[in-house]
Amino acid sequence: MVTVSLCMIVKNEEQILQRCLDSLAGLMDEIIIVDTGSTDATKQIAARYTELIYDFTWIDDFSAARNFAFSKATKEYIYSADADEVLDEKNRAAFLQLKQTILPEIEIVQMYYANQLSYGTIYNYDRELRPKLFKRNRTFRWQGAIHEQVGITPVIYDSEIEICHMPQSSHKDRDLEAFARLAGAGNPLDKRLHNIYAKELFISGEEKDFLAARAFFQASCAEEARGDEELKEAACVAARAARLAGDVADFFKYAMKVVACDGCAEICCELGEYYRQREDYDEAVVWFYNAAFETESILSIRSGKEIPLQGLADCYRALGNEAQAAEYERLAACQEE
Repeated sequence: MVTVSLCMIVKNEEQILQRCLDSLAGLMDEIIIVDTGSTDATKQIAARYTELIYDFTWIDDFSAARNFAFSKATKEYIYSADADEVLDEKNRAAFLQLKQTILPEIEIVQMYYANQLSYGTIYNYDRELRPKLFKRNRTFRWQGAIHEQVGITPVIYDSEIEICHMPQSSHKDRDLEAFARLAGAGNPLDKRLHNIYAKELFISGEEKDFLAARAFFQASCAEEARGDEELKEAACVAARAARLAGDVADFFKYAMKVVACDGCAEICCELGEYYRQREDYDEAVVWFYNAAFETESILSIRSGKEIPLQGLADCYRALGNEAQAAEYERLAACQEE
């Protein structure tokens, strides 16, 4: 049976850390907790499970903290977990079986991250495979100051183990503030992080978040090095930010960039909302219909489902067509179930 080091970075997790560690009890051969500045009882709770507790000065870089945690591991494999994760009995058994049967050539094991839609961040799906177990004798390096990932091309095995993600609240404010700091400091975002920033804005961003991101995504639209997908998502954010700011000229400038690239549900919703706010309900219907039935979403699946359907319901109600409004309201409610 292989041995496993649990590596966690934590901060102020007193409400959920015990739940996580209890669910991993008996599976880990070593528990390493790296605290990035807790002011609650997190470290005292961790001390019930391990003596290997380290302090790490937070530098706005999740990868740096994870790399430090990984550097303390001594076992054959490293399991990377967050405090808001839980393994149930079925998946504990599967994890134990994996320890007994894993092939020596496997360097990374992916596990399903589930319950993703309970709190809106960057997720358009409820279940996804993520790398969770790493062979220690490889030099794994975490990359990216936020939404970090391991940068390497190893032998990967996709397991059926499912980890339940049970956060107490959304991390959107933390994430969006981190993105705003990075962008404001002039730090370039690669294609992956550029996409995540745009997704998180459309899935859970508020007006202040779009306005804070406006200059960055306007600049992205002018970067020749950006590919078509990046330019399209950047223009969607820039258009939303301009609409929220009341800048009509800029709104149409960026909206038309997306329309010229075959459009998407997000920009159709933006145009629908623009015309609805001006009480041009007939024109708003055209765009909301296109969002719901004629285009695909690129950042938030809700932009192609309940958002435009509810928009259609509101517009038809304003036009006096209650029957049509009720039907679209019914369809919108079905999408949310």
